[in-house]
Amino acid sequence: MTIPCVQDPEELAQGLALVRDGDGFAAHEVFELLWRAAPAAERDFYQGLVHVAVATYQERRGNPVGRERQLHKAQRRLAAYAPHHQGVDVAALLAWCEVSLTDGTCPPVPV
Repeated sequence: MTIPCVQDPEELAQGLALVRDGDGFAAHEVFELLWRAAPAAERDFYQGLVHVAVATYQERRGNPVGRERQLHKAQRRLAAYAPHHQGVDVAALLAWCEVSLTDGTCPPVPV
């Protein structure tokens, strides 16, 4: 099965920059728009990115349970796209999720 290319690489880059800069809420909004417009084969990828962004947002809100739930969801959604997809180092994101769960805090996002 061939997975189609991202339809809007600028939007993807914008969402990744926002999550890197610590604005998980705004990144979530960008990734959600991409998810809604994506073909079925791409939806889990974008939902995984939504969960990464929301995990950082939940951490900033002081919600460790919400952070942990989002990290587990991100791992489940992104696993099939490793090691790289749409120019994103998915393997690094999965490792980041694992470190975040183990350490109980989210380090800077590596994307």
